[in-house]
Amino acid sequence: MSQEDLNILIVDDSPTMRRIIKNTLERIGYKNSIDASNGKEAIDMLKENSINFVITDWNMPEMNGLEFVTEIRSQSEYENLPILMITTRGMKDDVLQAVQAGVNNYIVKPFTPETLEEKINKLI
Repeated sequence: MSQEDLNILIVDDSPTMRRIIKNTLERIGYKNSIDASNGKEAIDMLKENSINFVITDWNMPEMNGLEFVTEIRSQSEYENLPILMITTRGMKDDVLQAVQAGVNNYIVKPFTPETLEEKINKLI
């Protein structure tokens, strides 16, 4: 899948972090992204849009990233959707928990554009 074909959903409760991720994606060539401030909003956006890649935070109100991933993984139409988690939670147990929930890859904040690009490329 080419960069132009990738429609990315960014899920983070911080408007600043959503903007940083969006700007970083654009810098590395990914122009198509929309964003949500929590998991509940993100589920609605998944249903309304043709999304083929998700970047989510862990710590969010209403529905956190782990609950969001668990919820979408329980639906067959999203079982192969690539999910990248970007979070401050860097403990080994956190990473294992995220992977068990269905996250395909994991980045600990802060991150570089190179790291983001490398992780996306591994998943598409």
